[in-house]
Amino acid sequence: MILQHLRVVEVGGGISASYAGKLLADAGADVIKIEPPGGEPLRRWSASGAELGDKDGPLFQFLNTSKRSVTGDPTDPATADLLVSADILIDSTDQGLPPATIDTARRANPALVLVSISPWGRTGPYAHRPATEFTLQAECGGIGKRGNPERPPVQAGGAIGEWTAAIYAGAGALAAARAAGRSGRGDHVDVSMFETMVMTMNTYAWISGLFAGDTTPERPGRTVELPSIEPTADGHVGFCTVARQQFLDFLVMIDRPDWLEDEEMCGYGGRWKRRDEFRAAMHAWTTQRTTAEVIAEASARRIPVAPIGNGATVPTLEAFSGRDAFTVNPSGGFTQPAVPYRLHGAPTRPFEPVPAAGEHTGQIEAHAAQPNRGEPAALPLEGVRVIDFTAWWAGPIASHSLALLGADVVKVESVQRPDGMRFASARPPSVDQWWDWGMVFHGSNTNKRGITLDLRSPEGVAVAEELIADADVVIENFTPRVMEGFGLTWERLSALNPRLIMTRMPAFGLDGAWRNNTGFAQTMEQLTGMAAITGYPDEDPQIPRGPCDPLAGMHAVFATLAALEERDRTGRGRLVEVTMVAAALNAAAEQLVEYSALGRQPPREGNRSPRAAPQGVYPAAGFERWVAVSVADDHQWEALCRLLDRPDWGDYGTADQRRAAADAIDAGLAEWIAPQTDADAVAQLLDAGIPASVVVLGAEVGSHPQLLQRSFIEPIDHPVCGKVPAASLPFRFESAPDGWVRIPAPTLGQHNREVLGGELGLTDEELAELEARAIIGTRPAGL
Repeated sequence: MILQHLRVVEVGGGISASYAGKLLADAGADVIKIEPPGGEPLRRWSASGAELGDKDGPLFQFLNTSKRSVTGDPTDPATADLLVSADILIDSTDQGLPPATIDTARRANPALVLVSISPWGRTGPYAHRPATEFTLQAECGGIGKRGNPERPPVQAGGAIGEWTAAIYAGAGALAAARAAGRSGRGDHVDVSMFETMVMTMNTYAWISGLFAGDTTPERPGRTVELPSIEPTADGHVGFCTVARQQFLDFLVMIDRPDWLEDEEMCGYGGRWKRRDEFRAAMHAWTTQRTTAEVIAEASARRIPVAPIGNGATVPTLEAFSGRDAFTVNPSGGFTQPAVPYRLHGAPTRPFEPVPAAGEHTGQIEAHAAQPNRGEPAALPLEGVRVIDFTAWWAGPIASHSLALLGADVVKVESVQRPDGMRFASARPPSVDQWWDWGMVFHGSNTNKRGITLDLRSPEGVAVAEELIADADVVIENFTPRVMEGFGLTWERLSALNPRLIMTRMPAFGLDGAWRNNTGFAQTMEQLTGMAAITGYPDEDPQIPRGPCDPLAGMHAVFATLAALEERDRTGRGRLVEVTMVAAALNAAAEQLVEYSALGRQPPREGNRSPRAAPQGVYPAAGFERWVAVSVADDHQWEALCRLLDRPDWGDYGTADQRRAAADAIDAGLAEWIAPQTDADAVAQLLDAGIPASVVVLGAEVGSHPQLLQRSFIEPIDHPVCGKVPAASLPFRFESAPDGWVRIPAPTLGQHNREVLGGELGLTDEELAELEARAIIGTRPAGL
């Protein structure tokens, strides 16, 4: 097993720490949970409110296979040896383990990697501000962009922020452990859930706002994709028309070819203004057909399309046919997602039963620390070269994270087909180099060098193979047939470079029924159940809009780091397969396991939640100003009753009672907030210890004091766009206090001469010949 040399101690529990620990356990690490007597609260949790009897909840069982459990107080001297024995200590406790406890462990074990997971991060002006996932969604710009303007803005369902924090924590932990194994010096990986949610739910809107000169956008900023999730004769179907051609094909499909020349309708802004007209035409077509008929017609036209999955239906969907996408929980016997990546040919760890609380107390053996290779302290991936064939967002954010962690990443595009995110530009085609103004391209491509190669030509492939022969990692996210069409197969590349790790990120996998289907994040959100629990119960489901690309990207980072760990020991490369749909399926696992184990489906309920009551967004004074409030426990409820002077709410002492009285409580909260500004209401709620936030629009986070203080946003000078507020990693390393971003996103072909000439040794004459034949270049073909 790949990570069998690592011991992980997990303290605090919850989804974030547990899934980070699960990632490490599934890869072979020895993961030990320290729980309070009786076990952590997640053992008693059911999202649907089911009675569990004496069994652990299905979500807990999913998250904690193959781990061991001890009970006790992690600050007690009796546990000191356990903390000291760890290579990685994951801490998600509310306030963090006491500094004295951490300092003692790190003095005894200088190579210890501490991974803390907290709402805001352990530093910064907001570090001690009360928060829940819901208020963080409001603060990060996620809620403010979602929903129809006729209704209040609406959350993404399913605790997505917890899952995104977990995968960043897992990847950060493994990266820091790699560095510690080289230098003998540990680190503190300070994971901010807020920053992970800005990364995954905001989509770099602050960069777009700056490019457009619009950092204070008009309200409301929320929209719904057109088309997105639409009614059919027997349910719903999900579309995704990211590319213009996909939308033009969609118009032909719904029998509206007359709109093909209507530039207003073909542009999203104009279509949104005419949304009632567009929806009427679209629904006149979709509602006359079954979901299966719509999917067949759209698929034939290569329009990304999907059924709307939920906990009951996900295992039956064709997208998962022909793949081992699901497995059986060894303790509960229910269906759950399989591990979301494959290291082809590597031994896999069979799932072991979930431990009983304290089952291994007093039974933990000594653990030998990682061997120290005595190398100087450096960024975790310093000395690693990555050849990056990715495009759009999921692939580029994976290679971006590798670059931020120190790898030398060479991004390969072509003048015939540059990265499509270049063309989601803040500048019109009348502006020279307008393709260098794409917000997502800037957000996910700093620290990379950029070259162009036409891989449809033998000469382009030959140059690519020269690059790959000396690389450590190749990463790509096309459908499988693309790299095969270039001849750059795993068999070819591993023969060329036996130490190579090839990370492939097809949307649906290298095999299976949907192998050749194109897939975007929207499709994954529709398929896996994320959309089924997002939106108001009396409206069509809505997509969360954003998280699936970074989720897939960071699972790819984790799997690539695991493969590098193995190669460090064996000298052998490995084919790594990470699908976007499997990453999304794991982050939506709660629905599947809840239904499979208990026969119950968590509902779609707007801004309400089984995790907090009351919870909602409430209008404040001024146009389109909203306040998000989320009461997570009885102490916060008591504080709210005192603040609002509502002794009559004393009968609602439990969360179940508050959920039953949600309409009345919402009315009272709305009445109290309405005459106040959003900032004043939030200040009073926070002073009382109640999680609250103004509902922020995405472009506004560029000046957020917490992000600036922690250097999540790092300005960098770009040769075309000037100073760009680049996104870094949503965690801090104690050893990297100066941040992560070193160079801006590359212009097209910017480093052709540096890489192909200076490093591969091509002469000026050879480079000129390649450019004359458009095998390399610095402008998109035809522009």
